Amino acid sequence: MQSSVESYPKSAVERVMKMQDAVLRGLWFSPIWRLFGSWPSNDARKSSQTLARRAMIFPMHTRLPLQRCSACPRSSAFPSLSLLLAMAVLLASVAPANAAKKKQPIQPPAATPSTPILLHVDMTDAPRHILHVQEQVPATAGAMTLEYPEWIPGNHRPTGPIDNVAGLFIRANGQTLPWRRDEVDMYGVHVDVPKGASTLDVNFDFLVAPGATGAGEDRSTSKNLAVVEWNSVVMYPAGIPVRDISITPSMTLPAGWGFGTALTFAGQGPGTGASRPASDGSTNSSASNDASFATVSVAQLVDSPIIMGRYFREFPLAPGVTPNHYLDVAADAPEDLELKPAMLAAVTQLVHEAGALYRSRHYTTYHFLLSLSDQIRGEGLEHHQSSDNGVEEHGFSDPQLALLNGDLLSHEYTHSWNGKYRRPIGLATPDFKTPMRGDLLWVYEGMTQYWGGVLAARSGLWTPEQYREQLAFDAFLMDNRPGRTWRNVEDTAVAAQILRGGSTWWSTWRLGQDYYPEGELIWLDADTTIRNLTHNQKSLNDFAALFLGVGGNTGPITLPYNFDDLVATLNKVVPYDWRGFLTERLDSHAAHAPLGGIEHGGYRLTYTEQPTDFEKAMLVRNGGVDAIASLGLRIGSTGSILDVLMHSLAYQAGLGPGEKIVAVDNMAFTVARMKAALRTAKTSQDPIELIVSNTDEFQVVRLDYHGGERYPHLERVSDQPDLLDQIIQPLTKPPAAATTAATKQ
Repeated sequence: MQSSVESYPKSAVERVMKMQDAVLRGLWFSPIWRLFGSWPSNDARKSSQTLARRAMIFPMHTRLPLQRCSACPRSSAFPSLSLLLAMAVLLASVAPANAAKKKQPIQPPAATPSTPILLHVDMTDAPRHILHVQEQVPATAGAMTLEYPEWIPGNHRPTGPIDNVAGLFIRANGQTLPWRRDEVDMYGVHVDVPKGASTLDVNFDFLVAPGATGAGEDRSTSKNLAVVEWNSVVMYPAGIPVRDISITPSMTLPAGWGFGTALTFAGQGPGTGASRPASDGSTNSSASNDASFATVSVAQLVDSPIIMGRYFREFPLAPGVTPNHYLDVAADAPEDLELKPAMLAAVTQLVHEAGALYRSRHYTTYHFLLSLSDQIRGEGLEHHQSSDNGVEEHGFSDPQLALLNGDLLSHEYTHSWNGKYRRPIGLATPDFKTPMRGDLLWVYEGMTQYWGGVLAARSGLWTPEQYREQLAFDAFLMDNRPGRTWRNVEDTAVAAQILRGGSTWWSTWRLGQDYYPEGELIWLDADTTIRNLTHNQKSLNDFAALFLGVGGNTGPITLPYNFDDLVATLNKVVPYDWRGFLTERLDSHAAHAPLGGIEHGGYRLTYTEQPTDFEKAMLVRNGGVDAIASLGLRIGSTGSILDVLMHSLAYQAGLGPGEKIVAVDNMAFTVARMKAALRTAKTSQDPIELIVSNTDEFQVVRLDYHGGERYPHLERVSDQPDLLDQIIQPLTKPPAAATTAATKQ
């Protein structure tokens, strides 16, 4: 039977903790610690204000008994003491056998280098998708381990593209040294530093090629532009917090390419960033293609991507606002750099609106890095003093694409406060090797999804109607997820590392990154609840200022939090059972999404036969037919079934993902004919008849449906206060233009 500490007094709990600490610290350097994740600090374990335990789902990959300490935060879990003692005995018994194999010995934490790593990245071969890396790593004689970043902040999973590292050579004193990859940690490399050597010369190439880890760096260069996330081109000594390792980066760019980054040039103070305009490449000076940057920590380097290109332009934003803000754009063609005035005005307004909302800035400069390209990957990755944003070549010039991309910049910008400055304790890891715990991603990403949409509307990146259309679409997605009956939204956060990038097949049953849109709905519900409790005197704006603006203006530092901190801050805004409010929604297995925020905001989710402009744009970009709300089907442009809604009409008819609709009502499948069949069925008693292929077999499937096409909308409820429209009212004076970035031609 699993033991429990719920009924023990706090003093007894603390004594058990101390005993556990003694055993755990003895296991610290053992690979078995990986079963339990990162080392919990004493402060984290004692931060709960009461001894009341809160139940939560905490899946493990092993069947080890776990007990939860009632004095621990919501996200804490520890192995039982008896289990730890048993493991200690087990490790002692197997140690001689392991030693006999003469593998690399387990090393104590390395000493922090007294001099910085010197890193140089040669980008001249970026157009053919290979980057050349040279590092000089301070070292002392003896065994040493170098680490390549594995757990990448913002990705919430181990996506470090180690599979694309090639040509690794390590040298010292002019000699090439043998190295051995750790047999458990694929990102660790062991090497023996010879006597008399004070530096390791580490050379390798990074192949910008499709890989297996899911990294965005796998397709980040083209003939005309590149984006470098520094985690793909750096190795560092293991066993040292990355904030304590200094590194001095430099780079050689292709001739004539310009660039922008939040890093500063060598010799300049923080707050300036670094950029250089593109040129025609006619200069004969090779130095013009080199850039040297000021020394930073490895943590800050990985947090400071660089964008570059043959066609590059930097736009200053929000003049008069301190610190300085910039939009750094690289594109496929020179004409793509001619951004619309409405777009630039909206991004400037975004800077003003974010400052008014969060009442603080936690950076010394901010650079929106924006790639406009059909040749490299799309991206949305947050950083503390910049963001890596990648959209289509016409992603902001085409009105439909601009509508779909409307909240990208505001979302990633919000992460500077929510995710970078305030970060869940399970994601505030000391290095890129320690596994992350994502149980609070419904805050990190969900609340950012909420504020990203609100700020897009407040700044003019979206109109109010476009904001409501996007919200209706998210609500529709979450309200048609049968998987919510077995997997709650918190588990989608805990399991984020295995759910990202999954197949569309049975996605509404398996679920995915639901903590984004469902988190948005939860925080909208919190906002309208605060407004109703205070008779519209306070709102989630006040929470944002308290929680994300605590400490006022700072540099790029991190202030971790846990569940109790959220509850305490919400209660500062207005006393309420916020613990129960959040827990009810996080643990819910209700068949429908939490739509209280929409309903309290004066609207209801309804369905009509006409798609909104937002969904029209989605269908144009993705193609196919969205019949989830009608038949329970999502169909690709060529008739392939992408998903089937569990228990829907299509499911009951035996249809499944991977099958292909080849004919509709005796006519060859087309998107137009499928939609016409839905409309015709509304006034006909005949079922919709499909011919479906599954491998080499064909079958006729008849769907007795007569409801027509169904697309989500928000409908105004006249007897309810219009809180939703109040929420998106600007906090500062909006730009004079009457149109938005998504509508201005």
